[in-house]
Amino acid sequence: QVPLVESGGGLVQPGGSLRLSCRASRWALSYYHIGWFRQAPGKEREGISCISSKDGSTDYADSVKGRFTIGRDNVESTVYLQMNSLKPEDTAVYYCAADDPRFGLPCYLRSYEYDYWGQGTQVSVSS
Repeated sequence: QVPLVESGGGLVQPGGSLRLSCRASRWALSYYHIGWFRQAPGKEREGISCISSKDGSTDYADSVKGRFTIGRDNVESTVYLQMNSLKPEDTAVYYCAADDPRFGLPCYLRSYEYDYWGQGTQVSVSS
């Protein structure tokens, strides 16, 4: 098991910003790829960003590219998701997840690749 704990969700107005954090052990963050996913009511889970464990390479869904930034904070032992220019359609429960980096491949935004999941944090964008 790899415990993952998300925090930082909340209610924000359109155009605002939030920073989500995914806390895990230092060993887990150094070994596993970490991805951020979201799920809105009545919709499928969507992969929005991930960061690879070995080289720190990142990937983003088109829906958030240019607005969201993923990164690692080794001091706090977290992976963060900085979300700017938020839109009402960003409203969802946001999850972080850990993926075993099989065969040295980079991270992907496919939920079935991920082995461990956090409990989620709600993000609501509304005026």
